Amino acid sequence: MGIALLLVRQLERWFELMGAEYAYMATDRSNEASLRLFTARCGYSKFRTPSLLVHPVHSHRLRAPRRATVVRLGARDAERLYRSRFAHVEFFPADIGDVLDNALSRGTFLAIVDKGGYEWRGVDRFLSSPPASWAVASAWDCGGVFRLEVRGASRLRRAAAAATRALDRVVKWLRVPSVPDFFRPFAGWFVYGLGGDGRDAAVAAEALFASIVNMARGAAAAVAVEVAALDPLRSRIPHWRCLSCAEDLWCMKRLGGHADGWDWARSAPGRSIFVDPREV
Repeated sequence: MGIALLLVRQLERWFELMGAEYAYMATDRSNEASLRLFTARCGYSKFRTPSLLVHPVHSHRLRAPRRATVVRLGARDAERLYRSRFAHVEFFPADIGDVLDNALSRGTFLAIVDKGGYEWRGVDRFLSSPPASWAVASAWDCGGVFRLEVRGASRLRRAAAAATRALDRVVKWLRVPSVPDFFRPFAGWFVYGLGGDGRDAAVAAEALFASIVNMARGAAAAVAVEVAALDPLRSRIPHWRCLSCAEDLWCMKRLGGHADGWDWARSAPGRSIFVDPREV
């Protein structure tokens, strides 16, 4: 038995001791060795294929759709909205209140697109009479837990990236697509709890993501969000393809002590997922 297989089995035993019914893993679809281990030898099923969309943080502000109005929600209003509208979404955390209260959570934001001039008057009114189109999302500071670094880049690439940043700082109005300093340890922010409703919900989601990218200036080098393959909001999320992962793959397995009844690991995918930022 190889060390990787032994490690997976030991983890599964610990999961069961902790009361878990399922185990899941995430990898890139091109990681053939990982897929062989989990699907062929450990009995995992290919479960979901979300996309990780990443946008760098520039010195200039990212433009947001003017039709959208963005408001910041208090933690309790955000919790009520999430529990009311997203409790059925896959991977929704039962302790969402603790997530929102965490020191690494940078706030929850609601974007509204409504020709009638909808005005935010609290979560009760929103739930009883929502606007025509809206989207909600929260921001998480991953830099408080870990930092990333790109290594192996040539001096020429580093110099070219530095030149774009210098130009962006001096003439922000040019909106230069500058490359952040990924070549030293940097922080990233993660957008979680993204969801919405209405014909222009994707426009609202674009406004939310742009607002969070702008808020991250000076605190992070990039902002990422993970969206389901069928999520209608993904079409308007600004991102750089070279930084994103369009073919992430999640695999899942039902653990041994729960062999009867419906198997979530073999269920059809929903339109959206709720990625717990504590698991990023």
